[in-house]
Amino acid sequence: MTAWLHIVGIGEDGMDGLNPATRSLVASAEVIIGGDRHHQLSADVDAERIAWPHPFDALIETLDALRGKRVVVLATGDPLWFSVGARIGRDIDPSEITYHPQLSAFQLAAVRMGWSMADLETLTVHGRPVETMIAFIQPEARLLILTTGAETPAQIAAFLTARGYGRSRLTALAAMGGADEARFDGTAQAWDQDVPAFNTLAVDCIADPGAALMPRVPGLADELFEHDGTMTKREVRAATLAKLMPMRGALLWDIGLGCGSVAIEWMRAAHYARAIGIEPRADRRIMAATNAAALGAPRLEIIDGTAPAALADLAAPDAIFIGGGLDPDVFAACWTALRPLGRLVANAVTLESEAQLMDLHSNHGGDLVKLQIHRAEPVGPRTGWRPLMPVTQWSLVKR
Repeated sequence: MTAWLHIVGIGEDGMDGLNPATRSLVASAEVIIGGDRHHQLSADVDAERIAWPHPFDALIETLDALRGKRVVVLATGDPLWFSVGARIGRDIDPSEITYHPQLSAFQLAAVRMGWSMADLETLTVHGRPVETMIAFIQPEARLLILTTGAETPAQIAAFLTARGYGRSRLTALAAMGGADEARFDGTAQAWDQDVPAFNTLAVDCIADPGAALMPRVPGLADELFEHDGTMTKREVRAATLAKLMPMRGALLWDIGLGCGSVAIEWMRAAHYARAIGIEPRADRRIMAATNAAALGAPRLEIIDGTAPAALADLAAPDAIFIGGGLDPDVFAACWTALRPLGRLVANAVTLESEAQLMDLHSNHGGDLVKLQIHRAEPVGPRTGWRPLMPVTQWSLVKR
């Protein structure tokens, strides 16, 4: 199949920054699609101009209608790095597309900062909740972030300061590679810069002595969550996530969401991991939403309902956690919906629920374990072991 669609990365230096072959290709285009900024950067080319459609998903329909013409889509930098090229490639056969990358904003920012790309995290909050970057705040971490607008650096500075990273160094870089390139430096706790709307933010995380430690490895401290006492405790949560096995882009159903601790840690543990939580109590749904925003998982989807009725029409999951409300009907609905190689984990603390897990284990196999945690606590002037309620855990993989 012949490629008819060309997706071209362009920088602040416009047509002059393209190699001769790509420049000629853009110059001979019949139709150019892009944002206002892209059209300005290629203003000397005589072609039909089309702006990004609204809604953006209509872009594919627009492109399909242009088959047979010389079509160029202009994108910023590398079209396949947090950019429109990846979106188009999901709906149009890659054999019909030729990509022409330019240096990305990440590469330019890394050069300006003198940072190795291999030693940092590249993130985007452009068109996404800014809170997603919270999951990456760690001592000595270096982050490059595509921002949403002029207000984003100040929002991120506030997130850092609130978590004990106020000394972190922030650098906003704008118009990189162009005549109007600008740089704005400061610390999170003292950030007061007025930056252009189109910017890339470099964050060098520096932890204060009392900073919150929030690794992406499951097992966050219980006190980091707002809860009413009923939650999957830290040690059990870590063991639960180990059996659920978070993976890039995978979807979790968390049945009996509670304060959201398992679903939130699932989303933090792997890039683009998704979760849907089912919870009938309004107060716990509010707690879960609050925790999700505070801990970097703002895209947690929360549903008011109970299983199995609330499971109808949900996207098929890669993993399911049942923290409460297990019965044969719930298990049957979950097992039917679970994708091949999907993981199911159910925890029980009551004797009645434990009996159900033992019955399910005898009928379906899997692993059945009992988790008993003791925590050292003061006993008068001395210290003793205080047991938590034992948890029976059943897990299995759908083959």
